[in-house]
Amino acid sequence: MNNNKNRLSIAVALGLLGSIASSHTMAAGFQLAEYSATGLGRAYAGEAAIADGADAQWRNVAMLTYLEGTQVSVGGIYVNPNIDVEGVSTQRSGTTSTKSEDFAHDAFIPNLYVSHRVNEQLAIGFAVGTNYGMETDLGSDFSATNFGNEASVITKEINVNMAYKINQQFSVGGGVRYVIAEGSFGAIVPTQSPQFGPFPPAGTTLKYMEGTDEAWGWQVGSAWQINDANRIGFSYKSEVKLDLTGHAKGVGFDAYASKQSTQYAGSMALALPATAELASYHQLTDKVAIHASFNWTDWSSFEKLEANIPSLMKPTQEIKEENWEDNYRLAFGGTYQLNQKVTLRSGVAYDTSAVSDEDRTATIPETDRLWLSTGVGYAWSNNLTLDAGFTYIFAKDAKMHEGRESAALTDPATFGGEFDGETTGNVWLVGVQANYRF
Repeated sequence: MNNNKNRLSIAVALGLLGSIASSHTMAAGFQLAEYSATGLGRAYAGEAAIADGADAQWRNVAMLTYLEGTQVSVGGIYVNPNIDVEGVSTQRSGTTSTKSEDFAHDAFIPNLYVSHRVNEQLAIGFAVGTNYGMETDLGSDFSATNFGNEASVITKEINVNMAYKINQQFSVGGGVRYVIAEGSFGAIVPTQSPQFGPFPPAGTTLKYMEGTDEAWGWQVGSAWQINDANRIGFSYKSEVKLDLTGHAKGVGFDAYASKQSTQYAGSMALALPATAELASYHQLTDKVAIHASFNWTDWSSFEKLEANIPSLMKPTQEIKEENWEDNYRLAFGGTYQLNQKVTLRSGVAYDTSAVSDEDRTATIPETDRLWLSTGVGYAWSNNLTLDAGFTYIFAKDAKMHEGRESAALTDPATFGGEFDGETTGNVWLVGVQANYRF
């Protein structure tokens, strides 16, 4: 539990509406950008300034004022991460080469959005989706499981939103967010750990913790219609504070127990970071539009994680100094109206890593990402449109080092040595969306 993987996994207990895969969930940290297949086709460029359907409220609630009547948008995105980590564990007895392949789970991320135009000025909306999530399993054969062998975070989020059109140029909006979260992390004694003296047998749980919580957050947005062809949007989502409450177990906790138990009641405070987006949309001709987004996530708020287990002689245990950094994302996209029925989309984006080489871990091998996206929309009728999007993500190769953090006997390095490695991989995503206007 002293390692980055576990703590950060749950630490940033975020998530998704079903179960998301990938240690670097398509955006920085374990943030999820995948809120709709429509936006996926343009690499989510210009999202806070575009209103294709009811899903627009997820990225900017002010865009509700651009939707007519009552609209429903429903869809999902399938995520297939192919992430590997390879390296060497070093201890006094020598070195052990190790590798874990395709250890981030596939996932399907569903969504549902409803919007309603009350009058010329007022619009309301309802949304169900997710902003964060991950699930990884390095396997028991990986030689650095002393720093973590599994991690998962799952969150579901419900929004209730309202927007107001001040005049022909300006719109504003706001909403409340209800987040339901659960998370787990674990570390076990690796197979190559010394099997003598005080060392527990291979496979013994060093530290495992899981918990759940529910919390509230908020979001605001604005839109500036500069003229008929140009628009700028800005949105902000608040930090959401969670306290994952559940149980912990393992020899790492036993060491601080006056009376050992099969599990200990406890909790861990988490904060889902605040985010912001500045976007623009430009209609160049009747057929061609271009758009762009600049996104920021306050990952630097993760300086350290602490677990609170009241029954232990040392109730507050610092899990790790996280030292994460703010993340930035830049995206550019284009839309081409082929004819009255078919709309073509494309985009490119670059996501910066939220962690440096010094703090990167195998359970969460966070790194820079390059997105290449394409998509198509089809107007089935005047009321129904169908969208599909595809994205391929190049994950930058990145090195990592996990070493001894303290002189304590319970330090993870005691049970398997230090680890030096490199993560490689890619991710592909495919999604579909249906938008109906009443």
